[in-house]
Amino acid sequence: MNATKTSEENTMTQPVKVLYTAKAHTTGGREGGASRTSDGRLDVKFTVPGASGNGTNPEQMFAVGWSASFLSAIKVVASKMKVKLPAEVAIDPEVDLYTGSDGYFLKARLNVSLPGVERQVAQSILDGAHQTCPYSKATRGNIDVEINLV
Repeated sequence: MNATKTSEENTMTQPVKVLYTAKAHTTGGREGGASRTSDGRLDVKFTVPGASGNGTNPEQMFAVGWSASFLSAIKVVASKMKVKLPAEVAIDPEVDLYTGSDGYFLKARLNVSLPGVERQVAQSILDGAHQTCPYSKATRGNIDVEINLV
């Protein structure tokens, strides 16, 4: 596979150790396509948002992947801050698919509930998680993102 490096890539954090590599095979795209991971743990069919059918769509997959990763980042940051998180910590992600003059693009909101955590402390945790989460790093500067403490 040929890859082209851009100058932006040269300013990124250089990896030290690969922790995990996800591998999948996708056919057909969002219109009746399917994806399956190499280990078989994920096997999904796709349908266009709003269309009938039993499939999911890339925006839903992105929403659940990012929110799961962000919740793990919250736990890491809270632990470093020595803050005990309640069991009811939750994230309700929303990912919008737009179309405009320059094609398709995304906007996202992560609505985070940290019940029982003082608001200022909770906001510090979310700020730290947004700097830690690999999905947040990947989207930074690429899509409009809101991290909301609810």
